[in-house]
Amino acid sequence: MIVFNLQCSGGHGFEAWFKDADAYAGQRRARKVACPVCGDAKVSKMPTAPRIAKGGGKGEARPGAAPDAGREGAAAFQRALDRLHRHVETHCDYVGDRFAEEARKIHYGEREERGIYGEATREEAKSLSEEGIPFAAIPRRRPKDA
Repeated sequence: MIVFNLQCSGGHGFEAWFKDADAYAGQRRARKVACPVCGDAKVSKMPTAPRIAKGGGKGEARPGAAPDAGREGAAAFQRALDRLHRHVETHCDYVGDRFAEEARKIHYGEREERGIYGEATREEAKSLSEEGIPFAAIPRRRPKDA
């Protein structure tokens, strides 16, 4: 696996994991790599520092690194994502696929200001971003049995 730091044409930075550089290139050409913030598929790689493994051989951990640091980091991320979802579900109104419409009405003062959440297509997200309407895209929850 390889991780790339990417940036969309809107300036949003994010990272994505791929099997190898060829997998990234193929997915990018097919416009399957998109910004998680605005949905823009015009992405490019950002400069990154090379990671040079030090150690005597396969299976040796880096000095000072926990053996399961990657797994622990992923679990911590999942817990934080679960907390974020619970907070949004508790404090915001679910508007379903009317998210873009409701966000516009709130932004332009046609509806009372309040927190909302729901679904939007990539095109709707891009349009909201172009209009300067603030919103955030958060990853969906992983199914508990996955």
